[in-house]
Amino acid sequence: MPNTLIFVDLPADDPAAAARFYAEVFGWRDDHKPLGIYHRMVPGGMFANPDGTESLVGNLHVGIFNPANARPHPDPSGVEPRSIAAEGRKPRIWVLIGDDDTPERILSAAEERGATVLWRDHFWSTFNGLNHAFRDPWGNEIVLWGKAGDPPAVPEGYTRE
Repeated sequence: MPNTLIFVDLPADDPAAAARFYAEVFGWRDDHKPLGIYHRMVPGGMFANPDGTESLVGNLHVGIFNPANARPHPDPSGVEPRSIAAEGRKPRIWVLIGDDDTPERILSAAEERGATVLWRDHFWSTFNGLNHAFRDPWGNEIVLWGKAGDPPAVPEGYTRE
């Protein structure tokens, strides 16, 4: 059995505000543990079986933590660094666009809540995805991935690689 990825954490100096952002943009449930300290964003649903039915495995979760005192940690007062990294590349989070949603709605909702759209309308043939990206108000980069189909249906005007 391989080691299994179960969570990815995003830093935010206001975890409650970041949780509201993701709840409003993606419709994820905010499961704060405790409020303002650590928020587990629960996208809901289960991974699909090959036949399309739901498996018993829940979708991955995203955590939001405050870098001023990143929990969990053995030291109750936390340790340095206590700020969000500002320079250079950071990890990116990829989000699959649901069949009942659109990248336009997601990007618009994110932008209305303080995000910056980084790029839109790009086809990446390596993973057969229609991609778009934004930076949330805390500097985290989110890449949206849409299914292009088999064979891929790439809309006119998309850049390609």
